Amino acid sequence: MEIRDVFLLEASVADLESGRLFYEEQQPGLGNYFWDTLLSDVESTLSKRAVIGCFQSTFRMPFTMK
Repeated sequence: MEIRDVFLLEASVADLESGRLFYEEQQPGLGNYFWDTLLSDVESTLSKRAVIGCFQSTFRMPFTMK
């Protein structure tokens, strides 16, 4: 499967970067592991075609905050 573009809100990017920095402070290398795991989860979700709709050629995936 080829992933061309994944678009994130600026607030989402800032939050994910904060998470990466948090884990990197806990242990060197852990921030990169967090990031790699995140990308793996996105690819897995896309490969399962877990999309709920398409709006102007943009697929929206069902993520929820708890």
